[in-house]
Amino acid sequence: MKTEILFISDLHLSIDKPELTRRFIDFLTQRAPKAAKVYILGDLFDAWVGDDDWTPPTRHIRQQLKQLIQSGTEIYLQTGNRDFLLGERFCRETGVQLLGDYAVLNLNDVATLLTHGDLLCTDDIAYQQFRIKARSLAWQQSILSKPLSLRLLAARWYRLRSYWHKRNKTSDIMDVNQETVAQIMLTHRVQRLIHGHTHRPAVHDFILDGKPAQRFVLAQWHPKQIEILSWTAQGYQLEALT
Repeated sequence: MKTEILFISDLHLSIDKPELTRRFIDFLTQRAPKAAKVYILGDLFDAWVGDDDWTPPTRHIRQQLKQLIQSGTEIYLQTGNRDFLLGERFCRETGVQLLGDYAVLNLNDVATLLTHGDLLCTDDIAYQQFRIKARSLAWQQSILSKPLSLRLLAARWYRLRSYWHKRNKTSDIMDVNQETVAQIMLTHRVQRLIHGHTHRPAVHDFILDGKPAQRFVLAQWHPKQIEILSWTAQGYQLEALT
């Protein structure tokens, strides 16, 4: 019986990253089948313009996700700041189970909070204001009503705009706010947090409400440097995929 649980995030898959897509397909066909569950904590895609987008490499990825689930591995997905338009149709077609912004699971008898991580970066006020607008139903309906070709062009423009905006921000602004981390963990009554988004992989030990707590930051995927978080009854392991 499979019991291992895997956590990944920030793959940023796109048509112009074929080697990264190949590595993800290898993960789905070789490593992931050994696990009972796989949690993808946001930004699986570098941009997602709607569930009606079947341009490469989305078709192949959908097929492989569905095959993995049919083989007996459950897949759970949180959306990130790049693929938040991913919706129920994608999940129906693949079998992936969509999670909300926050999800709590029991991991070796420790309540563990999962989130993408962007909600923790509260010092980035401009982004948080955009996030509120972009998560509104009216904004999303307006975007999704546009022709697919126009949405694909807009996504390319947004990625370029995002790149230049990041160059003008300090690294501290784009990192998590520790007070926000503590507040969110206390609200959800957890002593462990797993997230991505910041691209600063680490394991942080700290004290929360007088008790030991941990924050796991997942790594961004690169074609030659892929790290996953594996959890078994014996504990966790940061595993580099070759």
